[in-house]
Amino acid sequence: MEEYSEECIRVFLEKQGQLFDEPVAESYEEAEAFLEDCMAAVVDSLADVRDYMEQEGMDVEGISDEELEEQSEVFALPGGRYLIVEG
Repeated sequence: MEEYSEECIRVFLEKQGQLFDEPVAESYEEAEAFLEDCMAAVVDSLADVRDYMEQEGMDVEGISDEELEEQSEVFALPGGRYLIVEG
């Protein structure tokens, strides 16, 4: 099980609306539990985001890095890392 940093959990809690129509978590603890339950991934770069999505069977071949970063399930974290949450 992945351990999520405080920064990661806070970013998801603040920006969950980009993926979900209604909040799935209203507190830090709920956000952490949700990320654990859905096995969200934290990766180090957009190249890793692309690799992850390809491994999950998504067709990302013709998608630019900018478009990839704008996908609703991709949350940019400070420091250049990314959180990927499958809704």
